[in-house]
Parts: sequence; structure tokens; C-alpha cells
Amino acid sequence: MDAIRRYYPTLTEQQMSRFEALEALYAEWNARINVISRKDIENLYVHHVLHSLGIEKMLRFSANSSVMDVGTGGGFPGIPLAILFPEVRFHLIDGTGKKIKVVQAVADALALDNLTASHRRIEDERGKYDFIVSRAVMPLPDLAKLVRKNIGNEQHNALPNGLICLKGGNVQGEIAPFGKRCSYISLSDYFTEEYFKEKKVIYLQL
Repeated sequence: MDAIRRYYPTLTEQQMSRFEALEALYAEWNARINVISRKDIENLYVHHVLHSLGIEKMLRFSANSSVMDVGTGGGFPGIPLAILFPEVRFHLIDGTGKKIKVVQAVADALALDNLTASHRRIEDERGKYDFIVSRAVMPLPDLAKLVRKNIGNEQHNALPNGLICLKGGNVQGEIAPFGKRCSYISLSDYFTEEYFKEKKVIYLQL
């Protein structure tokens, strides 16, 4: 939690209390349904929460934007982003029902009224959104093909509608096919923890 306070000192009391509540909520649910590896749960705030918030370094979503988190797993990056952006609507989907059960329980406990969740494969999702976000779900070209149908036409943000992904390692091969429509930032430019040394945020205009 210290890292969240350090990098986001202007959070409201409600935002801070919601972030603080995540530790106990995920400890409880992870004991029942393994959504975060057992050895990694102690790194919840840096490896999962702060990493999720890295998407904000690429784009601060405008109020009333709509964002879908594809393959959310236990709720990352969607839940931390929903806390950070209370005026943005988030829809989290995953093909594994028990993971969505955890997401819904955490969202209910935090009273996140800007978040909905569905047990659904991306192939079956028909909703339209300003942005799709994901964390290392699949190679960028494959994901882009699947979510293109879900990108809405109305523009509300500083970047054109598209896909924002959290990735690790060398991303050149994944972004090369997209030319100037694709760019990335290195999270090590923003967060000093060793974990972020090779972590990237990729943006693809769709």
C-alpha cells in the first residue's frame, strides 16, 4: 500500500480506503479460489494494483468513457482502474466463471457502482466501448482481431479509441505489424520498483 500512497498522493479518502481494503479481500478470496499465485499475494500492491494503474500513464480516461477489461482474471487491471476513475464505466469479462465470482464479490464489497462483470468469452461480447484494456491475455495481433468489433465510434479521450495492454519484455515483434497506429511506454520511467524494469503499456488505435 505504501507504493500506492507514494505514486498517487492526491487520492480521495474513499479511493484510499478502497485500495486499502483490497489486501484483506484478496487474501480471503484467494484462499478459496486461486486468482493470484499463492507466493505472489504478498506482492499484491506492486505486482497487481500498481501494475494495473500503469495504464493511466498512457491515458487518463475522460469522465463518462466506457472501458472493457478482457480476460480480467481476478479483476486486473479493471478493479484498480475503476477505483482510480470513478466517473468511468468499466465492464470486466473472463471466460472462467469462478474468477468473475471473485471480481463481483470484490466489487460489491467496495461498492464500485461504476463496474459490471460478466462470465463471457471475448468472442461472445457484443458491447461497444471506447477502450479495451488487458494484461498479458494473448499476443497483440490476436487480441486486436477479436476486440475490433467492440470499439465504439464516438471519441471522448485524448487518444483515439482503441486497445491498451500491459505487457512485459520485448514488444517490438507484437507492435511491428501496426506501424504508426501503435506505440508504447516503459513503466520503469514512472515506477522505480525492480518489477517494472521490463514492463510496458502498449496503445493500439483501432
